[in-house]
Amino acid sequence: MRVFIAGFQHETNTFAPSPADWAAFQSGAGYPESTHGAAMVARLRDTVQPLGGFIRDAEERGWTLVPSLYAAATPSAHVTREAYEHIAGTVVADARRELAGAGFDAVYLDLHGAGVAEHVDDTEGELLERLRAVVGPAMPVVASLDLHANVTERMLRLASALTAFRTYPHVDMAETGARAAALLATVVARGPFATHAARLPFLLPLNAQCTLMEPAAGLFADLAALEAQSGVHLSFAMGFPAADFPECGPVVFGHGHDADAVQANVQALAENATGLRDEWALDLLAPAAAVERALALAAQATKPVVIADTQDNPGAGGDSNTTGMLRALLEAGAGRRFPGGVALGLLHDPAAARAAHGAGVGAMLELTLGKTVRTFDGRQSDAPVIARCTVTAVSDGRVPLHGPMTAGNTATLGPSACVDVDGVRVLLTTGKTQMLDLDLYRFLGIEPAAMKLLVNKSSVHFRAAFTPVASHILVAQAPGPMAADPADLPWRRLPAGLARRP
Repeated sequence: MRVFIAGFQHETNTFAPSPADWAAFQSGAGYPESTHGAAMVARLRDTVQPLGGFIRDAEERGWTLVPSLYAAATPSAHVTREAYEHIAGTVVADARRELAGAGFDAVYLDLHGAGVAEHVDDTEGELLERLRAVVGPAMPVVASLDLHANVTERMLRLASALTAFRTYPHVDMAETGARAAALLATVVARGPFATHAARLPFLLPLNAQCTLMEPAAGLFADLAALEAQSGVHLSFAMGFPAADFPECGPVVFGHGHDADAVQANVQALAENATGLRDEWALDLLAPAAAVERALALAAQATKPVVIADTQDNPGAGGDSNTTGMLRALLEAGAGRRFPGGVALGLLHDPAAARAAHGAGVGAMLELTLGKTVRTFDGRQSDAPVIARCTVTAVSDGRVPLHGPMTAGNTATLGPSACVDVDGVRVLLTTGKTQMLDLDLYRFLGIEPAAMKLLVNKSSVHFRAAFTPVASHILVAQAPGPMAADPADLPWRRLPAGLARRP
């Protein structure tokens, strides 16, 4: 079998400050860089990305892969019209050209499911529709999705099957790609699936979606049990609660050849999730309170305390450049209490990073760190920190990654430096990615397990790598572009019956 493959990954926070242009997809930042044609297979095969899992499984099945474009960018505001049209246009043109030549028998797409462009609300549904116009209604088309996908009616109608990650942090990306290959093989062998979906009546905060904790852990155990008993393929996409369009939110969906069984099992899982409404709780701390608690815990702990700076998470549309948590550390004297044992990363500040990188290790210079940005509620984040800094390490910013979510990837962060500010180590980068891998500290001379206190600009993904080395994990709510509580966002387009929080 010949299978046409492509990938488009973007998680869009429509309240965020910075859009994703084509340059953002070309660099990839924490994702593999954009690749086209045969190079895509070579670049993605050995990664933990869904395409990597699909490629390896497909090759074991003896399928011939017909590669198009892989394009992924760090979460941000809208994908620009130019970038989206380039990506969608390339994929569709490749499909048309291949069909006119040797042809292909099926399609696999590595999609996120929560993309919004400047001119298109549902970027994945739009891509599927354009592809269907080329390949026709009968060709099997299967896609993998992120757990945070905002699954639309159009996506469900146009795809032969969809399957979503089942972990957050996403440590099953490659497994999901392989599962998509199995679904594709089933559609080819047995014909089209019956599909059913149920939308939950409320948004789920990102921090509450972590599958390492309840109630999400139990719900995915329920999903596996229902699937094993019924033979229905189930997914629970918990939604990305920062995309202001009518189909934002959690969706349970399923596929199978017994339509009654599909509907019954989808409804059962959706009722379970809705019935746990009171358990989707948040435990959020103000910056000063988070630092105070962390310092008290660190005094007794043998492993570092980790604070998540969740509202500046560049994995959810933040720019990783606000200073609320840095100010809280400095005002509490955290660096003086544990000299060299406190670090914050990654602070995306190209000017400061280049200045410190250029000055070199041992240099002392005054830097303006961070930026005041518009927050999700239209206010302003904290002012930049102006401080005398000592450069402790520098790097070109190319960082091979080895963590549970990142193995096989290389972060491309540009000139980078670690500076000491009153005993606090601040990791400065020219490029932007969230702190989800221990190597993103190590490349600037910091061994995370040896520290007393770490502040990570991330929401949940960091837990995959940092939980084994952390004594405690706290979540701080410093002013930033990403609302930890979706009810705080100035929504305009959600349907009237959808609650902004559980």
